[in-house]
Amino acid sequence: MTATGLRGRDLGLVLLICLFWATNFLTSAHALREVPPFLFTAMRMGLLAALLVAFMRVPPRAQWTRLFAVAMLNGVLHFGTSFLALKLAGDLSSPAIVTQVYVPMSVLLAWWLLGERFGWRTGVGVAISFAGVLVLGFDPMVLAQPAALFVMMGSSLMVAIGTVLMRGLKDVRMVDQQGWTAVLSLLPLLAISAVFEPGSFAALRDASAIAWGAAIYAAVFSSLLGHGVFYWLVQRHPVATVTPYLLLTPVLAVLLGILFWGDRPGPALWIGGAMVLGGVLVVALRAGVRQRALPPAEEL
Repeated sequence: MTATGLRGRDLGLVLLICLFWATNFLTSAHALREVPPFLFTAMRMGLLAALLVAFMRVPPRAQWTRLFAVAMLNGVLHFGTSFLALKLAGDLSSPAIVTQVYVPMSVLLAWWLLGERFGWRTGVGVAISFAGVLVLGFDPMVLAQPAALFVMMGSSLMVAIGTVLMRGLKDVRMVDQQGWTAVLSLLPLLAISAVFEPGSFAALRDASAIAWGAAIYAAVFSSLLGHGVFYWLVQRHPVATVTPYLLLTPVLAVLLGILFWGDRPGPALWIGGAMVLGGVLVVALRAGVRQRALPPAEEL
């Protein structure tokens, strides 16, 4: 591994990942006009499972309980509520920024549950991120749909807990973790949709090519290729070298929201967003200095 910054092909690849993940906010928002959030998540997971099933191995028996918990937290609760927040928000900018709060949340949970200590600079980064959410919350675009902010914070908490649990997985390859998360999530997502999203299966029957295209995009480009290329890059570079570049994802998502979704961020969102992403960057850089494992890359 090299500790220098990314260059050439690898820099191009990490920028491509950011574009994949940022565009997923836009394509998913279009799909959510037709298909409810948990059903859309089930569509994504079903497609991802179909793509990976031929490559998956059965994990060791001792890992099943933890793997199931990770699947419920990440595959069901995180992704389902992320899409719910995106639908509630009506904009791309605030969900794209707030989802990054899972990084400082993971730091706090690792301290609380695993006894991992962190220095004062990391603590400052965590505090700045959470303060940024408070500032962002006063933006008129966010105040118009305050429930979306709370749902996204809850979604970030779910993936933060899942991230901490993932550290205990042993002898489970990334393709198996991704594939089994998709498989184990599918039935719970369909059950939640059947109970809490009336008419969802009629919506699935009537879904247009746009909705199915968005689900295919999420499964192939966001999950399969996005995470696949990310984990290929971290075999060549330290995670702390790659991860800071991924903060371009919410920046690109905000730009896509302005250009193609009609987002009009105000000063509070710009300032709060900069605080959130700045705090996350501090956490990422300090993790690199202290050679501490960072949370895995996460997207919508």
